[in-house]
Amino acid sequence: MADSPKKKPDGPKGGYKDRFWIPRFWDGMGTKAWFSLLARNRFAVTPRRVAMAVIVSDLALMNGGLWALQELLHGRRIRNARIEHQPIFIIGHWRSGTTLLHEMLVLDERHSYPDTYACFAPNHFLLTGRVIPRMLQCLMPSQRPMDNMKLGWDRPQEDEFALCNMGLPSPYLTLAFPNRPPQDPEYLDLQDVPPEQLARWKRQFEWFLKCLTLRRPGRIVLKSPAHTCRIEALLDIFPDARFVHIIRDPYVVFPSTVHLWKRLYRDQGFQVPDYRGLNDHVFETFTRMYDVFERQRDLIAPNRFCEVRYEDLIREPVDQIHRVYDTLELGGFDAARPALEKHAAGMAGYKTNRYDLDGDLRDEITRRWAGFIEKYGYETPS
Repeated sequence: MADSPKKKPDGPKGGYKDRFWIPRFWDGMGTKAWFSLLARNRFAVTPRRVAMAVIVSDLALMNGGLWALQELLHGRRIRNARIEHQPIFIIGHWRSGTTLLHEMLVLDERHSYPDTYACFAPNHFLLTGRVIPRMLQCLMPSQRPMDNMKLGWDRPQEDEFALCNMGLPSPYLTLAFPNRPPQDPEYLDLQDVPPEQLARWKRQFEWFLKCLTLRRPGRIVLKSPAHTCRIEALLDIFPDARFVHIIRDPYVVFPSTVHLWKRLYRDQGFQVPDYRGLNDHVFETFTRMYDVFERQRDLIAPNRFCEVRYEDLIREPVDQIHRVYDTLELGGFDAARPALEKHAAGMAGYKTNRYDLDGDLRDEITRRWAGFIEKYGYETPS
């Protein structure tokens, strides 16, 4: 195995650096979800991370009580809520530009989305969403730890974190115990999940979207790389859903994804990570994701699917979003254009992280992801 890519030293400054405490993805878990996660990993918390686990344990008790109160006050409304407009799913591998695309599509005031607080506290955000984010605003870093993208409790967030905090199985739980065997790998694409468990996953996912609808009606825009290989299951819930697939140069995606997981293992894990097998994990997950995606993409009607290249989105952001609107027959682009143009102007100074790839690693990417590279027309760098 070739050495991991080296990140050049011009990455983001500030953000998580030198903070006494940062919010963790698991802070919104209820008691059953949290203590089940601990038990299945044999309480293998590194001693220096015990305080972090104690904090999450205390918060889990609080989250359980708040969930019960929300159910008491809003349970019937949630169950009776109707999702009038089926969602837009932004799909694509990690580090392909899904976050950028998400932030641009939710500029349309007709659209709704899960924000960071809803994903951190999915069990009670309807009850506490007006108060707790204000109290915790000073604790939220201004930038993500892996790049220059802005952070905030009210900014769009990945719904997979909400599913984790609701107690659903997810490969993302590997972040909590990175030195243990991978968590719930079958839930990446849902292909081998038993029917009764898959039905539960669909019910809980829809429950979360109903909560989002009650908070802010409108077409929900969701982004989660894992949804890239869940097309069949998502269409079973929302047969008229729309999908925007974003792709990016795999010679950038690989080192950027390795950097992402390293940073999240370090910041979010209850173990000091050793990173063993990480390169292989990134290679294999990408291949599995796109094997399933290519088999399922034809299930989507042509006017419900649009593909975007990250490189094009960076070069001509407004035109590319206009194309998404036209392809998906969303309408209303002229009303959304001013906000998009303002956002595009703010992108002018944005700098992506840079990585050095040695020859062996470059050749391995070429070999192992050859199908993707050929299909999407990316060139092997010199």
